[in-house]
Amino acid sequence: MTGEIQRLLSEADRALGRLDGSIQTLPHPDLFVFMYVRKEAVLSSQIEGTQSSLNDLLSAEARILSPGQPKNVDEVVNYVGAMNHGLQRLRALPLSVRLIREIHAELLRGVRGERLTPGELRRSQNWIGPGGSHLADAAFVPPPPEEVPVALGELEGFLNTPNDLPILLQIGLAHVQFETIHPFLDGNGRVGRLLITFFLCERGILQKPVLYLSHHFKKNRMAYYDHLQAVRDTGDWEGWLIFFLRGVIEVSAQATETARRILALREDHRTAVTTHLARAAANGHRVLEHLYERPIVSVGQIQALLGTTYPAANNVVKRLATLGILREITGYHRNRLFRYESYIRLFSETQAEPG
Repeated sequence: MTGEIQRLLSEADRALGRLDGSIQTLPHPDLFVFMYVRKEAVLSSQIEGTQSSLNDLLSAEARILSPGQPKNVDEVVNYVGAMNHGLQRLRALPLSVRLIREIHAELLRGVRGERLTPGELRRSQNWIGPGGSHLADAAFVPPPPEEVPVALGELEGFLNTPNDLPILLQIGLAHVQFETIHPFLDGNGRVGRLLITFFLCERGILQKPVLYLSHHFKKNRMAYYDHLQAVRDTGDWEGWLIFFLRGVIEVSAQATETARRILALREDHRTAVTTHLARAAANGHRVLEHLYERPIVSVGQIQALLGTTYPAANNVVKRLATLGILREITGYHRNRLFRYESYIRLFSETQAEPG
């Protein structure tokens, strides 16, 4: 390990520690996780060419059927499902080939790529290259299909056998190796990026799954692919690890700052609700807390949450909209939907996403 890797490793460890501590200061850390999982789903899917934004994903989950909504938003919804499935299964399973196959099946269920054997290791040769390229002019040819189970088994052993490597270096090496094995016909990049977060959670480096490197990989997409290929071509593991650790530092700092801004936003809005909603303040606070989990809501959903009449729920929503906390997004007279705009913006500002 060179001096540069040692320096970055130390800085990355400190950044992760600050991030983990900042998440614990949030009143409801799982609500932060709810949105962060969705941000990662969007960015990781965008690396693979989907056009869906964070707003598209939240709208789809809120069942907004917009004519302009990208058709591949279901792929992003599946990514959220695969992430949640993997985190739940880690309580009973180690990070293993079995878990990897389960995640892959969730990722491709019912979407583009479903015909490419979800959850099944490939039985034919694949290759990496520009669209329309053939095996003969591919940039990289992964192992033949009969070698995939053996290679994945060795990777599983590397992940689960105690060794002296620092955790961040171990997962950095494992990510490259998984992408190099390329065990599936589709979805390898997304599964490989999911494994980074799963590994850090399994090893207790993070109490909550809040480190997602897709922002770094997407912003530096060509460098990401070039570093992966440099390992295969010349064994430049050091160059890759430097790129990887810099991403950990950058993304950890961003997530820590987002957590700080969430606390400030929540305090500002709680004060506004207390000051301006008078006798309806208690219901206003209940709605505000709900918005951190479901930032797009209807009046009917608020009625069910509060257990009150529709006019009373509508009044609370209207007053929150007057305060600028909620914004009506459908333009309908009936079946209106409202978005917690300022909260969503905290997660989407770094995406340069449309809409």
